[in-house]
Amino acid sequence: MDQQITPELRQWIVEQAQAGHSAESVLQSMKASGWDEDVAIDAMETTLRGHLAAQTAAGALPPAVPVPEPDVDDSPLYLDGGDRQVAVLTVMAAPRVVVFGGLLSDEECDALIEAARPRMSRSLTVATRTGGEEVNADRTSQGMFFQRGENALVARIEARIARLVNWPAENGEGLQILQYVPGTEYKPHYDYFDPKEPGTPTILRRGGQRVGTLVMYLREPEKGGGTIFPDVHLEVAPKRGNAVFFSYERAHPSTRTLHGGAPVIAGEKWIATKWLREGEFK
Repeated sequence: MDQQITPELRQWIVEQAQAGHSAESVLQSMKASGWDEDVAIDAMETTLRGHLAAQTAAGALPPAVPVPEPDVDDSPLYLDGGDRQVAVLTVMAAPRVVVFGGLLSDEECDALIEAARPRMSRSLTVATRTGGEEVNADRTSQGMFFQRGENALVARIEARIARLVNWPAENGEGLQILQYVPGTEYKPHYDYFDPKEPGTPTILRRGGQRVGTLVMYLREPEKGGGTIFPDVHLEVAPKRGNAVFFSYERAHPSTRTLHGGAPVIAGEKWIATKWLREGEFK
């Protein structure tokens, strides 16, 4: 039977999205109601794309900008990182999430931890109210920053990342190393800078908005510590050497890139985070 995508169906899809239901749950509801999966996916993609375009045109959303994009259109099992083949473990389209396997070697993980350890202190967050930094109760880790290209190890990893996500290395912030012990976490948040905050224009002078994030796992805990995406009910396990990448084409919750670091329950988690900007980070 030929299934027609009606205006009523499109309106229902928009209502589900506005109510906060994940794309997967909407798809499952449509399939349970007898919709062919391919038709349901097409209806969701075209409807939500048109809805976002209409909101943008009406001024309800900031315009979309180019973002880093791993070359995963042909469903490759591996991507060329220049000096290392990196596995593609998971790909999600909306939001764009790619989980990489073996992005870092065990030796690289250990070397980053040892180089960072003497410089660790209570992690700060960017204060968009002022353009500076501040202690935030939602983030209870210890951390430090390497300058971009600070040593040969950091430069090699940054070049690998740039190749994997097709984004200039100079558009990346310095590599941040974070340590989480039992009970510590980073509650769900967005990585872009809120355009409504008074300090954001000052922050954006250093390279524009953040448009992508890569979280690399250096040491895995025994329990807990996953990277969670509450809007799409996704949790990425903090497996050593692996990484999760996600991008956000506009500074708005419609990107569905709300994410956090779940509390570590047992053991110790170390990660390296690379934030990517629109332009050269200075």
